Amino acid sequence: MNIRLLGQIVLQVTGLIYATVKYRNKNIDHIDGYVPEIMYTLPFDGEWYTANGGVTKDTSHSWEILPQRFAYDFIIVDNEGESFCGNKKDLHSYYCYGKDILAPSDGVVVSIKNNFPDCRIMDDGQTDPDTADIGGNRIIIKHSPDEYSAICHLIPESVRVQKGQAVKRGDVIAKCGNSGNTTEPHVHFQIQSTAGFYSCIGLPPHFSNIQTKIYPKYSLMDSRPLPEKQDLREGYIHRGLLVKNI
Repeated sequence: MNIRLLGQIVLQVTGLIYATVKYRNKNIDHIDGYVPEIMYTLPFDGEWYTANGGVTKDTSHSWEILPQRFAYDFIIVDNEGESFCGNKKDLHSYYCYGKDILAPSDGVVVSIKNNFPDCRIMDDGQTDPDTADIGGNRIIIKHSPDEYSAICHLIPESVRVQKGQAVKRGDVIAKCGNSGNTTEPHVHFQIQSTAGFYSCIGLPPHFSNIQTKIYPKYSLMDSRPLPEKQDLREGYIHRGLLVKNI
C-alpha cells in the first residue's frame, strides 16, 4: 500500500476515534433530533444523480464513519445509466468532470487543498493505489459557528477561492475532478460540525429550492432499496434521486 495513503488512513482512523470520544453525547442518530442552522442548495448547476447518501442508517453514505454519516456523492448520468461516454479511463469522458462547483450557502473559506493530482481510473473498479490523500482537493466553508461544508475530489489547481475569503451562495469556487479516494469523477459533499475534515461529526444537510425525482433506472444501477415512505423528510435527499437547484 502507498505510504502516503496509509498515513491518510491512520489520520482518518485517529480522527474517527477522536470524534467518537469527543462527541459521544452529541452523535446524531436521527434527523428529528437535529435543528439545522443553515438551508443549503446543491453545489453544482444542472441535474445530477445522487449515487450515495441519505439521512438514515440504511441510506447513509458511511454510517460508522462519523464525518461522512450524512455525506453525499453526486455524478451526472445519461438516459442509459452511464456516467461517461467514450474511453472509460479518460477523465474527460465523464459527464461531471470539469463542471463548476458552487458555494452551497454564504460563508467564509476556512481550508483549501488544491495540489493533489487527479487519480487514475482502475480496471478493477477500485481506487487508485497511489492516491495521495483520501479527500483529495477540497474546500471547507464555514457557514455558521457549528456548520461547515466540505466539497471534495476537485480538479488540481481549479480552486478559485482563498482561505479567509467570503463567498456567496452560487459562487463558482472550483471544478469537479477525480482527486482522492475515488473510483471515478464525482462530487463528495458533506456538512460537518467543525473545520476538521477527519475530526468532526457529520450533520444532515437541509436543502431548499431544489427539485428532486427518482431516477427511472435506479434498479439497474443500485441493488440497495430506496427509503421507505416513513423515512422520507421534506428538505432531505437520498440515493437514487435526480436533483437540481431551481
